[in-house]
Amino acid sequence: MAENFERHRQAWTTDEVQKLHLLATKGMSLKAISKAMTRSEESIQARAKIDKLKISKMR
Repeated sequence: MAENFERHRQAWTTDEVQKLHLLATKGMSLKAISKAMTRSEESIQARAKIDKLKISKMR
């Protein structure tokens, strides 16, 4: 079941972008990053694609 996020369609702040880069370089999964940042997985994927970040897959 998908979780509901209150921050629907909100712009990314510079602090959030920095946090995304940090979490992605630590090798966290998409789901973990999504929970940590209270953003949807689709939002995280879209921003990672823009910034050319590699998000780890769960194994």
